[in-house]
Amino acid sequence: MSKLEDFRNRRYSFFRSHPRSPLSAEQKKDFQGMNYFPENPDLNLVVQVERFEEPQEVQIETTTGITQTFNRFGRFKFAVDGQEAELTIYSGGKGYFLPFKDFLAGEETYKIGRYVEIKALGEDRFEVDFNMAYNPFCAYADGFSCLITPEENHIDVPIRAGEKVFNP
Repeated sequence: MSKLEDFRNRRYSFFRSHPRSPLSAEQKKDFQGMNYFPENPDLNLVVQVERFEEPQEVQIETTTGITQTFNRFGRFKFAVDGQEAELTIYSGGKGYFLPFKDFLAGEETYKIGRYVEIKALGEDRFEVDFNMAYNPFCAYADGFSCLITPEENHIDVPIRAGEKVFNP
């Protein structure tokens, strides 16, 4: 089983049966899984991050109006089908955080953006696999407090990888 298949299977199992799943008991009965774009190897990237000289503390707003504190760690540039884009990586208590809102947000992808776990490879290089992009819990049910993608991570490039908008 590939790393991507394992990731998607674990998410399915969590949503289907875990007590902390964002799905209601009613939704779990009919749950057939998430909607995903087909795997796109071109969107599994190793990027060189340009660190900010001095990490800047930022407040990232949530869907419930509170804020959470992160540090702006660095940014990286990449291209998708010849279109250039740039994203900022944040750091916090649990490591690195990469939220993004692509050109498809509100149509094919979740309106406030998606998140992707990134892996530090050393020497300011990171693995960014957009095939593993996922929706925050508030995409599935009300009552969750989800980080809203900061404006600097809104990109005019479609990221056709990872999780699509949820249709119960």
